[in-house]
Amino acid sequence: MPLTHTIGQLTITALEDAAGPFFLPRAEAFPEATASQWAAADAADPAAVTAEGEWWLRFRSYAIRRGDSGPVTLVDAGIGPAGSLASDWAPVPGHLPGELATAGIDPEEVAEIVLTHLHNDHMGWAVPRDSPFTRARVVVQQADVDAYRANRDQAGQFDLLIEPLLAQGRLQVIAGDVSLSPGVRIVATPGHTPGHQSVLASEGDESVLISGDLVVHMIQLLHPEVAYASDMDPEEARATRRRIVQEVIDQGSTVAVSHLGVPFRKLP
Repeated sequence: MPLTHTIGQLTITALEDAAGPFFLPRAEAFPEATASQWAAADAADPAAVTAEGEWWLRFRSYAIRRGDSGPVTLVDAGIGPAGSLASDWAPVPGHLPGELATAGIDPEEVAEIVLTHLHNDHMGWAVPRDSPFTRARVVVQQADVDAYRANRDQAGQFDLLIEPLLAQGRLQVIAGDVSLSPGVRIVATPGHTPGHQSVLASEGDESVLISGDLVVHMIQLLHPEVAYASDMDPEEARATRRRIVQEVIDQGSTVAVSHLGVPFRKLP
């Protein structure tokens, strides 16, 4: 059964689409990391490293629902089916539809899909040709749309995701922070991509930040200054990560992570 975290009337459910090794040695993915930082990260998140020293990723989405029967906000859409854009490196096919069924969520109940960014391991099941979410609007940042429009010959995101959703009237393009529904807010967290966004669910004094690829490994939660080779703007990503991690600590929030071994993390 998928793991959940409840704050007030909001239930956040972690949905694991797949798990598998990263395509690069982790020392190349985090070239600035030191031996002591690796040791601390492995002790804090042992499920993210194999016996051979590979970086083992989970590919997660999160469902947010108010009460027992309210509409669902899905944050990220996994790696997708066998023929998805992520198939050249990620362990397709993903299992998100089955995870939703196990969690008691029908795809027709998903009112919106917030894509934290447009990398292909976060949008697979939102692509209209493969998607079970035929009614959901898809929420993305303008900066990411612009970036993939400018590079549409190098990646399929614009042709397979953006244009079909525009044609169907299901793409919602935003800029910056936006409130989605009571207690659910999009927070711009740029750097990993120009339009990277996270989702903050809060009620009373409790909150959960669904962070996307703001942090991709425990080493970045412990040491936000450590850069990730796949960040499109490493300096902006570093500054954003430092700021948001400190806010999470100051506010006592829980972080819901895409790729770490355990989905929900409380920071010291």
